[in-house]
Amino acid sequence: MIEMIDVWKSFESRKGGHHTILRGVHGRIRRGDHVGVLGRNGSGKSTLMRILSGVEAPTRGVVRREMSISWPIGGGYGLQSSASGAANARFIARLYGTPLRQTQDFVEEFSELGRFFYEPVNTYSSGMISRLLMGLSFAVDFDCYLVDEALSTGDARFSAKCLHMLEVRRKNAAMILVSHNAMHVRQYCDSAAILRNGMLEFYEDVDEAIAAYQGL
Repeated sequence: MIEMIDVWKSFESRKGGHHTILRGVHGRIRRGDHVGVLGRNGSGKSTLMRILSGVEAPTRGVVRREMSISWPIGGGYGLQSSASGAANARFIARLYGTPLRQTQDFVEEFSELGRFFYEPVNTYSSGMISRLLMGLSFAVDFDCYLVDEALSTGDARFSAKCLHMLEVRRKNAAMILVSHNAMHVRQYCDSAAILRNGMLEFYEDVDEAIAAYQGL
């Protein structure tokens, strides 16, 4: 289970003072839950994901994690740009205790980077970086997957491959999908929440959540 207890997040404003993004968020995500979090741009969805993954700490409150959680899928958290794709795969393997060779082979095959897999990441195009990030994200079997917006790489075929892999992994894992796109939430989630005014409102029924969100 993942539990958020009175989670607040504030940032210092350039004009002085603090800008509060999250205001006392509460919520529980259990094994097998597929929860969509709907929110307008700037509502704090990505901040919420970073806090859930542990990349960022809340200003106040507690996040209890009783299952392994991915970083936001496709995000470049911890990517070492001066190292090769292969070296990044080995780093992930060491970090999460997965078999070194098996992990590297999975990322190499999934990312479809060819010889560039052994070149420094800082020589990659943005599309190549996206492919590597997706391979790294799916290289570990997490108990809960965090998905920030749609899985998009600019390549329709590869995007479909990523979505298929997500479908496979979510059968045995929880998933939290944040998006401003109601169709994505309806397709992949069985419950939903709306993030507005810094607070998270949960709905058991996805269609009810979407109706409330579209009425904002």
